[in-house]
Amino acid sequence: MVDYHTANNQSAGGAQTYMEQENDWDRDLLLDPAWEKQQRKTFTAWCNSHLRKAGTQIENIEEDFRDGLKLMLLLEVISGERLPKPERGKMRVHKINNVNKALDFIASKGVKLVSIGAEEIVDGNAKMTLGMIWTIILRFAIQDISVEETSAKEGLLLWCQRKTAPYKNVNVQNFHISWKDGLAFNALIHRHRPDLIDYDSLRKDDPVTNLNNAFEVAEKHLDIPKMLDAEDIVNTARPDEKAIMTYVSSFYHAFSGAQKAETAANRICKVLAVNQENEQMMEDYEKLASDLLEWIRRTIPWLENRTQEKTVKDLQAKQEDFRDYRTVHKPPKVQEKCQLEISFNTLQTKLRLSNRPAFMPSEGRMVSDINTAWHTLEGAEKGYEEWILSEIRRLERLEHLAEKFHQKAAIHESWTDGKEAMLTQKDYETSTLSEVKALLRKHEAFESDLAAHQDRVEQIAAIAQELNELDYYDAASVNTRCQKICEQWDILGSLTHRRKESLERTEKQLESIDELYLEYAKRAAPFNNWMEGAMEDLQDMFIVHNIEEIQGLISAHEQFKSTLPEANKEREAIQAIQAEVQRIAQSNGIKLSSANPYTTITPQSIDSKWEKAMAMVPQRDNALQHELNKQNSNDSLRATFAAQANSVGAYIQAKMEEIGRISIEMNGTLEDQLTNLKEYQKTILSYMPEINKLEAHHQHIQEALIFDNQYTSYTMEHLRVGWEQLLTTIARTINEVENQILTRDAKGISQEQLYEYRASFNHFDKDHSGGLKAEEFKACLISLGYDVENDKQGDGEFNRIMGIVDPNSTGVVTFQAFIDFMSRETTDTDTADQVIASFKILAGDKNFITADELRRELPPDQAEYCIARMAPYAGPDGVPGALDYMSFSTALYGESDL
Repeated sequence: MVDYHTANNQSAGGAQTYMEQENDWDRDLLLDPAWEKQQRKTFTAWCNSHLRKAGTQIENIEEDFRDGLKLMLLLEVISGERLPKPERGKMRVHKINNVNKALDFIASKGVKLVSIGAEEIVDGNAKMTLGMIWTIILRFAIQDISVEETSAKEGLLLWCQRKTAPYKNVNVQNFHISWKDGLAFNALIHRHRPDLIDYDSLRKDDPVTNLNNAFEVAEKHLDIPKMLDAEDIVNTARPDEKAIMTYVSSFYHAFSGAQKAETAANRICKVLAVNQENEQMMEDYEKLASDLLEWIRRTIPWLENRTQEKTVKDLQAKQEDFRDYRTVHKPPKVQEKCQLEISFNTLQTKLRLSNRPAFMPSEGRMVSDINTAWHTLEGAEKGYEEWILSEIRRLERLEHLAEKFHQKAAIHESWTDGKEAMLTQKDYETSTLSEVKALLRKHEAFESDLAAHQDRVEQIAAIAQELNELDYYDAASVNTRCQKICEQWDILGSLTHRRKESLERTEKQLESIDELYLEYAKRAAPFNNWMEGAMEDLQDMFIVHNIEEIQGLISAHEQFKSTLPEANKEREAIQAIQAEVQRIAQSNGIKLSSANPYTTITPQSIDSKWEKAMAMVPQRDNALQHELNKQNSNDSLRATFAAQANSVGAYIQAKMEEIGRISIEMNGTLEDQLTNLKEYQKTILSYMPEINKLEAHHQHIQEALIFDNQYTSYTMEHLRVGWEQLLTTIARTINEVENQILTRDAKGISQEQLYEYRASFNHFDKDHSGGLKAEEFKACLISLGYDVENDKQGDGEFNRIMGIVDPNSTGVVTFQAFIDFMSRETTDTDTADQVIASFKILAGDKNFITADELRRELPPDQAEYCIARMAPYAGPDGVPGALDYMSFSTALYGESDL
């Protein structure tokens, strides 16, 4: 008789369970020898499923355990413990001693063996041997099964009921007849491995097929040896309960191992998914940074190009291209730069939360490198705009000066035409005295005229000099014309001097002179010169930039018009002289020559020039009035732009101050803060039409060539930079809150903790700068219970903490760094050791893993990800194709190179 009960004063319930099992055992053995056959087959297969791990097996259960060697080996395999060294002799005493060592080991596990002695086992007693094996199965395969506070047989039965509950025609109530039709075995396999069983194709009325299908699938795919024959079960009215329990327990242990593998695989999948996502974000950052830096690299040479244009129109085309760059090409790049900073901050936060090393972009692609390149771009942009405006002013000035030069040169050349021939003629040699005197007076008048034209020649030379200094593109032709005028002027001066000398020599012989002609000539010449100067002034080109300048021109013109009555009197007086000559000649019968001998200026030419001058006055009035209207319009454009600019500037300033307060005084949950900030961002973005309106006003200003504005201190560039800073600041604030949410969710920090951290941080942030100085941070830590007082131990702890929250030694602790530190202090994260342990489970406790095992346990993409990155395993226990999962796991957390 065999009896079992628990050792070491276990509970009465446990003892009763063993006793009930023993009573069943005795009765079963005595009543149904068919069960003994089933037990032999089942127990033999069960033993061999463990012995094969040690490279051996048994054929006959009562014979192969008689020497105790394989019995001891079996116990070592299933317990994982070492038994005393067996005796290798073949005598009966040696065998008994070995079996006793095995029985003692069984008893040490809390099982009391009754009526089973070593002699019965050595003698090959089948009943005692089967009873001993059943005891081992109970202790090591069934006793530790626990399901919902039930254990052993009840636990195993409850597990089977739970797993097969959803299947039709399956109702597991026991470990004998409930399993005869084979559906329960198939249901267990299908529940855990639906890919192995087509359950819907099974029929309840074909138990042999059902059982064979389950046994073959289990042996082939689940590594569960075939322990029973389908015919033995079907042909027995009540299959042996212990054989069925043994068989089913093998399914339980096989699938419980799969559950552990699934858990391990899930952990690895989670870690790999985080790593893949981080790598994708790194690749996206690198590409976006490269593209943005390449765009900056291509744009800066264009902005630094200072190739001069010849005309204002050509330069205005460049200005239009620059306006397109500002309004069309640059804004998307501003967004890309902002997105790049946000992506970088989010990636670093995710890496910290997942216990990964910080991301270090490729050389030259750091956020600071991009900011430096962007600053260089904006510097080039500002310089290019200033250069365009200065070039427009320069070319306008050049075109005005060139027109003025050619106008004055044409007038001068018209005046000098024929003067050389006049000065070189020898008419005085055959003239009478009166004619000589007339020629002398005429020459004096010419000298007066020549002196009057000296100022115009100097003006022409001065204008040519200024055109050269301003690098006028057609300076060569200007210089040639100016040189010709100056050389001709010197010749005229020399010829004038020689003729005067000749006339003065002749004057001594000729004394008679016609006073009236002389007086006419003397008065007509200056008046004629005055009229020519007046007409020149009336036709003079002008360029002004504001109302004051045009009003100054209008005032000068009005002053000029006020002198016209006096000038008309002078004209009438000159004409009266000529009339007096005619009256005297007629009254005295004097025959006059056809022309005044002292001057070529006729009364008709004076009247003709006077009429032309008077016709030019209203034209000048109209031109000045038109320019006044234009300047009034420009002033209106200045006022309109200034009103919009002052409004936009005040708006940007107010919103920047509000964002500063919001970032310090955030209330509500982080989600509420994020929602409010995004609504606030939408409010700010809704102001964009006002910015566009201001850009339109600015375009009108530029098109009108307005370069100053006394109504506002704001410039368009200033407001553009302010607007971009406003958008960037709100985006950064939103990103900070999103990172806080990531930190809270990943670290399991409660909303109350975040409030406490925020309140403590804000309390010690006295200047509301968004950062704590070292002493402020120490006071904050003390308020939270950290021992960082001013002693040797406290200073050491505080220096350790500062090394974490301020790795760059800036002396300032940001709120994000503060939150990261507090979250690390209060929460746990995945570690490399945990991932190694998970891989070890998938590898079946081996120090390496194979590609097939990875593909079997992990999703395809993550399995291939691991296979591509794992180094070959170099250990002595490796097999071909073995992979090193330990170095791979440490590399995930930055502890080695991947």
